[in-house]
Amino acid sequence: MSQKNIVVVGAGFAGIAATKKLAKRFKKNPEVTITLIDRNSYQTYMTELHEVAGGRVEPNAIQYDLQRLFCRLKNVRLVTDTVTEIDHNKKTVITENDVYAFDYLILGMGGEPNDFGTPGVKEHAFTLWSLEDAVKIRTHIEETVAKAALERDAAKRKAMLTFVVCGSGFTGIEMIGELLDWKKRLAKDNKIDASEITLTVVEAAPTILNMISRSDADKAERFMTKKGIQLLKSSPIIAVDAESITLKSGEKISTHTLIWTAGVKANTDTEAFDMVEGRAGRLVANEYMEAKGLENVYVIGDLVYYEEFKDTPTPQIVQAAEQTGHTAAENIIAAIENTEKQKYVGKYQGFMVSIGSKYGVAHLGDNIHLSGFLAVLMKHLVNLYYFFGIRSGYYAVQYIFHEFFHIKDQRNIFRGHLSRYGNVLWSVPLRVFYGSMWLFEGVKKVFGLFGTTSWFGNEVVLPFSWLQEATTGASEAADAGEAVAEVAKPVFSLSFAYGEEPMMVFSKAPAWFESLMKFMVPTPEVALIFQKVMTLLEIAIGLAIIAGLFVWLLSALTIGLVASFALSGMFYWVNIWFVFVAIALMNGSGRAFGLDYYVIPWVQKAAGKWWYGTPRSLYK
Repeated sequence: MSQKNIVVVGAGFAGIAATKKLAKRFKKNPEVTITLIDRNSYQTYMTELHEVAGGRVEPNAIQYDLQRLFCRLKNVRLVTDTVTEIDHNKKTVITENDVYAFDYLILGMGGEPNDFGTPGVKEHAFTLWSLEDAVKIRTHIEETVAKAALERDAAKRKAMLTFVVCGSGFTGIEMIGELLDWKKRLAKDNKIDASEITLTVVEAAPTILNMISRSDADKAERFMTKKGIQLLKSSPIIAVDAESITLKSGEKISTHTLIWTAGVKANTDTEAFDMVEGRAGRLVANEYMEAKGLENVYVIGDLVYYEEFKDTPTPQIVQAAEQTGHTAAENIIAAIENTEKQKYVGKYQGFMVSIGSKYGVAHLGDNIHLSGFLAVLMKHLVNLYYFFGIRSGYYAVQYIFHEFFHIKDQRNIFRGHLSRYGNVLWSVPLRVFYGSMWLFEGVKKVFGLFGTTSWFGNEVVLPFSWLQEATTGASEAADAGEAVAEVAKPVFSLSFAYGEEPMMVFSKAPAWFESLMKFMVPTPEVALIFQKVMTLLEIAIGLAIIAGLFVWLLSALTIGLVASFALSGMFYWVNIWFVFVAIALMNGSGRAFGLDYYVIPWVQKAAGKWWYGTPRSLYK
């Protein structure tokens, strides 16, 4: 097979999905190279732009560096550049800085806001279709509220504190929901009353959220109305200026902030590509995602116009974007490997929309309808599923941190209870005590202190029957067991009480665990070595925890050790607190007056560079 060059333009949901599938399939084929071109060096998680615009998360929370996404796929070449032209005759993609030859081309450049020619929108409204848009909205809102707090003219102050969102699709409703969550913080920081901030949604249609069932949309409408959000339906905007908007009815709304989310059209860069266009400038493709009239050129994502049903093109949603990307990739694979092509079949598992951080509605499958906590939780789970789908554990973890731990003002479904913005300094005494306990237990085992048997001697201390029989004889072991049974009268308790014999978690190791230990420690000779290693491990754990070194990792290890001791029949219920202290110390206690303050950032930097390489602002 001759060398095949595949070029993918656009690193959105569709482009990432297509590139991942192609890279995985041709991972061991040196004759296939894949070039991914995007104007940014990162993927923007478009469905969460409202969280940045609404001040919930920082911009880096929705930026996923392409190097981190493709670092293990060496057959993918990353290029940061802007495509300006496609020469279909020479089969080249022309960018501002270079030219790339292709045998197969996938266009997934996405869309952009559609203002439908409404006067003043371009000049005075804010759009929400990029990270730059989100940051611009966030900065504008913060500055506008700060200025309004000092404004003495009542009418101008009211206009400055009136925020209008045009459009009641997913983006518009989720944006107004973020403003609903944010307004208390904005008011507090600027020393104004939150009731002065007015939130309004303007929609041209007579209903809102027309992509979901009416029952779910009605729930969302009732929630927003209850929270004081004004919903103006059947109210098209016909003009926009710097300090007001004009509705078709003639009504004017004074505002300094209009966020336009009313429609989407194809990326206008594609107008220069000389391709067949459909509605809203989207590029026409067939059921294989092949561009109309062109060979080996595919269109995916928001850019593609393929009618699944008459007059009904594929929806501009993440599910469709990924599925069109997969279809195009599958058909390029089929072309290279001479197998059967696959038609696009849209499978949409449901729709969900959040209204702020704590409420949402979701429609899953045919019959499952969720609202409130469960709907928002489902949205988080779907987002996490996306990261596992693109094989990015790193960004799955980052998502959890940004959404649940690095959160302010209780802006998640757990209302801030998981936030790590607390002072872990107070856990330092507990950390030192816990480490000292492990150190003391290890030293005691070394020297056999306080009447205990030394684990460094020649006596097998582990209570497993095959070891005891091998060292004392079967009859003596049985007699010893009977004597213990007669003397011991264990009482269940989670704390020690005078006069009571504490109860073991397991009086005897379960059969499956005993089989495992018999494999690991088959003879007394191995047992003696095992005892010494375990003792040294306890001492090392104790010293490291006292010093605050690798506390998270060692706390997790101690939980495992406790489980092992319990299953061995060597751990009492009264000491179960070991587990809960270990969990408490995992909340960053090693960085508060500990070596983790220095070591963990270094490890993260070194490990990240080794595994992911060095992220750059430009890939070429």
